Amino acid sequence: MSGVLLALPDTAARTGGEGPRADGGRAAPPHIRSRPAADPYLLAAALFAAYTTLSVLRYRRMETRSWDLGIFEQVVRAYAHLQAPVADLKGPGANVLGDHFSPVTALLAPAYRLFPTPVTLLVAQAALFALAAIPVTRAAARLLGRGPGLAIGAAFGLSWGVQRAVDFDFHEICFAVPLIAFGLEAVVRGRWRAALLYALPLTLVKEDLGLTTAALAVVVAVRARRTSPKAVRRAMLVAAFGTVATLITLTVVIPAFNSGDGYDYWSKMGGGGGPLAAWDVKVRTLLWTLVPTTGLLALRSPLLLVALPTLGWRFLSFDDHYWSTDWHYSAVLMPVLALALADAVATARTSTRPWLRSYARALPACAAAAALALTPSLPLAALTEHDTYRKSPQVAAVERLLARIPDRATVEADIGPIARLTSRCRVFWVGAARPVLPRYIAIDNSDGWAGDPVQYATTLHPGAVYTVTGAAGGYVLLELGPHT
Repeated sequence: MSGVLLALPDTAARTGGEGPRADGGRAAPPHIRSRPAADPYLLAAALFAAYTTLSVLRYRRMETRSWDLGIFEQVVRAYAHLQAPVADLKGPGANVLGDHFSPVTALLAPAYRLFPTPVTLLVAQAALFALAAIPVTRAAARLLGRGPGLAIGAAFGLSWGVQRAVDFDFHEICFAVPLIAFGLEAVVRGRWRAALLYALPLTLVKEDLGLTTAALAVVVAVRARRTSPKAVRRAMLVAAFGTVATLITLTVVIPAFNSGDGYDYWSKMGGGGGPLAAWDVKVRTLLWTLVPTTGLLALRSPLLLVALPTLGWRFLSFDDHYWSTDWHYSAVLMPVLALALADAVATARTSTRPWLRSYARALPACAAAAALALTPSLPLAALTEHDTYRKSPQVAAVERLLARIPDRATVEADIGPIARLTSRCRVFWVGAARPVLPRYIAIDNSDGWAGDPVQYATTLHPGAVYTVTGAAGGYVLLELGPHT
């Protein structure tokens, strides 16, 4: 496949007969340069409204999907108060930089200081995902014209990878999506320095994204090799930096902050059958990644190289969360796929094979249609349902129950109560609070998983006496007795 990915047409063929600009970029045909400029911003605004509504209303209904929102709120809250990024949910006093290297989340601290609520994180994530639609749409329109560009932008914004990520509360990769999108737009425009500058901050988003920095730099080198030897040299330096940054982060930085002096996620790589484990699921995920989003045409674009590091580490793992189309793991692939599609369509339009030209012309509209057709089975479909906008009486009762917990109290909790408490309490994951003896235990026991709550509390903290102080909607609140 690499031979296909790296095969590049002549500059004149890609630009309809026009040569390269002085800056090494590619001039667009006159009818494309005159495109209206408002489309990318209007699309981004509509996506921001949809993403925000979906995320905030899910939070309002207390349908948090994991502990991640609570973890990231603890981290951002610490940054907002100029403290070390401790996430007690990962263990009492645990510095999150020993878990994942994501200092970029400190950028949310000023907004969180003004609005100390997990909703701030959800709105910021929605804004970052929506922001990525601007460079995707703008670059696609530059290459293909207004209609196809808008279609590719819509296909990106409604893609299953982005929708799944929006539905997964909050995760730091929301910063990577616009950085990748702006970086690849710069590649398409031949703005090599800008592309490299957008790639570099990826090393601060998450430890594995240094390899994506390197991959994006390699794409710059491939595209600039005929016009700018200087850009090629810079790209190779950035590629080396991204690779070394990942190596140092995994072997030195994270272990320095980790209580076990290591990187906890090595245990998820290899083993369990290795790369061939659940190969059928991995193949299906790969097909979902390439077929409805690009019709496989993106395989003709070297931009697709940027997706390889993320696909590689996911498929090397034996953790089935990484293999599937759920969660947030595919979001960083979506801008790559969208712009690789636009790039491949631009190339195929000048092909000597009539079938390929026809196929390429149809693909932007087909990608948008596929995204729309899949949306009824994806999270944004919830915006058409009445219950999405309704807070149940049970949720209101649970909120009143949790409001009994005083500010700055220590609380041990499971997923349900976490995001309602991390903005004002010190919260620990249930079963992982020791050596801290929390004053309160708050759990969602609606399915009876904890059995007798008092007996369960005794199991967690032998010798301590907890009593039930309230219950609502399946949630139970226990308080430590005064004589413990």
